[in-house]
Amino acid sequence: MFKEIPQLPGVYRQLLDAIDIGIHVINHEGKSIIYNKKMSEIEDMNKEEVLNKSIMDIFLFNSEEESRLLQALSNGSVHRNAKQTYFNFKGQEITTINDTFPLVHNDMRIGAVEIAKDITKLERLTRETSREKHDAKFTFEQIIGESSAIKEVVHNAQRATRTSSSVLISGETGTGKELFAQSIHNGSHRSAKPFISQNCAALPDSLIEGILFGSVKGAFTGATDHPGLFEQADGGTLMLDEINSLNASLQAKLLRAIQEKSIRRIGDTKNRTIDVRIIATVNEDPLLSLEKNRLREDLYYRLSVVSLTVPPLRKRKEDISLLADHFVQKYNHRFQLHVPGLADEVSHFFKQYDWPGNVRELEHMIEGAMNLIDYDEPIHTIHLPVHVRKKFPLPANDMTIGDSNSLKQKGVESAVKPLHAYIEEVEKMYLANVLSMYNGNISQAAEKLGIKRQSLQYRRRKYNL
Repeated sequence: MFKEIPQLPGVYRQLLDAIDIGIHVINHEGKSIIYNKKMSEIEDMNKEEVLNKSIMDIFLFNSEEESRLLQALSNGSVHRNAKQTYFNFKGQEITTINDTFPLVHNDMRIGAVEIAKDITKLERLTRETSREKHDAKFTFEQIIGESSAIKEVVHNAQRATRTSSSVLISGETGTGKELFAQSIHNGSHRSAKPFISQNCAALPDSLIEGILFGSVKGAFTGATDHPGLFEQADGGTLMLDEINSLNASLQAKLLRAIQEKSIRRIGDTKNRTIDVRIIATVNEDPLLSLEKNRLREDLYYRLSVVSLTVPPLRKRKEDISLLADHFVQKYNHRFQLHVPGLADEVSHFFKQYDWPGNVRELEHMIEGAMNLIDYDEPIHTIHLPVHVRKKFPLPANDMTIGDSNSLKQKGVESAVKPLHAYIEEVEKMYLANVLSMYNGNISQAAEKLGIKRQSLQYRRRKYNL
């Protein structure tokens, strides 16, 4: 006979929900009877989806042997500090470090309990950084610009391909620092080896050390034998983006690794030799990083053997037209459009705008405009983001459109709409009539209108016809 596990009083259930570890208990039938708040968060399931249900109905196990809770119940198996990866019934992957053991009363197994610590995020980050090993895509031929400012940086960067010296690239966010880093790698003798990029600001200090230098099994809870980015980039190039975001301790370890050309995994007792070229980037003036103690002086001098500064877009405005044309063609191909380019007023405004987000902002602005545009019309003011349109000079400031006093005298000033709005209203009404005339036949209506089917389809979606 199995003995039932008694129900917990409310105060104990509250206590279990306050604990920052997951707790899952099943009874002698393999049904869940305790499932605390933390376990619910780890496995992304509500208590109602779990309680009083069989383990095999909740998780995507192929057999009962894959469930450690059921193993503990059926044969008394005990697992301590053991990593487990499994899937809930929603198909979501979960990775935890578990203690799993049977509950015994009077020498009889009456249930089983699992105590879990969530390492799903750590496991995912580890896999993602492993997958960041890739061939660099960009070369110097893909750097767009004819300005003297950009040509000088390209020239100096090309000279840096001849050696394996460390490179420090500075520049504001969005200027294209990684494009230069990849081009240097691809132009060097290391081009056949890995190029690995890591944004140092994207991860907390508690994770970045293990990701950079690797770990050995048992170094910390859930740690496995895992090569860090230095080992993965061996023979190639490691780009460390926003290196000024690393804390002073990690910067010291990084300096030592670069100088000694060796690293030691977390928890290891031996050093491993590495052959890696370091390209580091900072998103501000390096001297400001030094002044604000965001970059160690000794590391700065070690990294800046070759020092490059990518100019902001506002200092190379003669390149805006070339860049805009490139991005228009890029998104024409991606979105299957035939946008000819920028309207004159937009082209003029782009040359006056300061571009705080640099080339990245220009690309995103054009991509956003082409999500709103007709099939084959230029990019007009109305297609730009609202915050940018507010900085546009009003048409009335630039041109005379008639005697505004006469409109006021007639009392119709408030009825005047922006031209684009009036044109859109007329176009919508006209298209609706033509489509009705041809009973919704797109091919016939497009032929009569003298436009392509794709253009008419786009307008139908735009006006919800």
